[in-house]
Amino acid sequence: MRSFVTRNFGSVVSAGEEKQIRGKSAMEDRKCPVFKRCGGCQLLDLPYEKQLEKKQKKTEALLKGYCRVNPIRGMEDPFRYRNKVHAVFGYRKGEAISGVYREGTHEIVPVETCLIENKKADEIIGTVRGLLKSFKIRTYDEDTGYGLLRHVLVRTARATGEIMVVLVTASPVFPSKNNFVKALRQVHPEITTVVQNINGRGTSMVLGERENILYGPGFIVDVLCGKRFRISSRSFYQVNPVQTEVLYETAIAAAGLTEAEIVIDAYCGIGTIGIAASDRAKEVIGVELNKDAVRDAVMNAKMNGIKNTRFYADDAGKFMVRMAAQGAKADVVFMDPPRSGSTEEFISAVARLAPKRVVYVSCNPETLARDLAVFKKKGYRAQEAWPVDMFPMTYHCEVVCSLDRVK
Repeated sequence: MRSFVTRNFGSVVSAGEEKQIRGKSAMEDRKCPVFKRCGGCQLLDLPYEKQLEKKQKKTEALLKGYCRVNPIRGMEDPFRYRNKVHAVFGYRKGEAISGVYREGTHEIVPVETCLIENKKADEIIGTVRGLLKSFKIRTYDEDTGYGLLRHVLVRTARATGEIMVVLVTASPVFPSKNNFVKALRQVHPEITTVVQNINGRGTSMVLGERENILYGPGFIVDVLCGKRFRISSRSFYQVNPVQTEVLYETAIAAAGLTEAEIVIDAYCGIGTIGIAASDRAKEVIGVELNKDAVRDAVMNAKMNGIKNTRFYADDAGKFMVRMAAQGAKADVVFMDPPRSGSTEEFISAVARLAPKRVVYVSCNPETLARDLAVFKKKGYRAQEAWPVDMFPMTYHCEVVCSLDRVK
């Protein structure tokens, strides 16, 4: 029977342990009162081994004809992995409720605890909900525009234990905010920072542009692949820290770095992949459109004492076109696009720069398959793919794919 985690990238789950996990899946399923109502855990009723098989077969079917697909890399414990927990707040029958929107709607499904979310984060959200009445804070009503608290976001750092609480309000006016934070920290002294995010727009976006730091530094620090990363409220940071290390180590190994390469980290965010790869490259150039993320990436490199990285706030495709026009070279391009995948314009830009290897980190095997067809037209052939189960209990699966330039 196949192990959940391969020997090269993690500990092996024995047949006995595998049986325990299968039993745990069924047991945990019975404890979730909102399963199939919130829509978040589509596969919760399926034993974990079967979930992995399902994702493996789907990836193989999509990438058939492009490259070999290696065995999927799963988790030893596929529960409570999410380090970022978001709760939407509202009212029902005169009582404050918090939870998630039912899939495809703005109907709130109340959630007390979730089997894939960090347990401490769930407890903190429950405490916030319990404090509202005594502080006379109303939750926001989308229909009337009345009320203050819209969302609560909790981010936890697995390695350091630091915790950030983000209170998303419809107005900058937050009565008794200092006393509210004090009361929250009396229950949860492990909270290291509290941020008020102001979102007064009639939008489905959770976070607004303005923020006030109510307690602590306004960010948390986590450790990933041996490097420290500063994470702010709006930073993109993978939600499954255990599998993120598997994902990034897989991607860096696929790049075949020898400390002599110039590496482009496209869609670099706060610099996680590039910084993790910096010890094995000659130089890393990170490119990201979000200026706040680039600022965090620069700080992250300094915090780790890394001197062979440069980060630019720019469109990665246009940046590579300019590099090629100036006669500059790159040996490897890491790309980690959104779920919608990349674009033909971006892939053309990669081809103009002509790196020897591209490592595509995909959060959607369907758009990966589409993009591999475009890469093939541009002179790049997929070599191998490695599925990584970043989101147990859901349909989603990440895939690392290496492509080489065909001479």
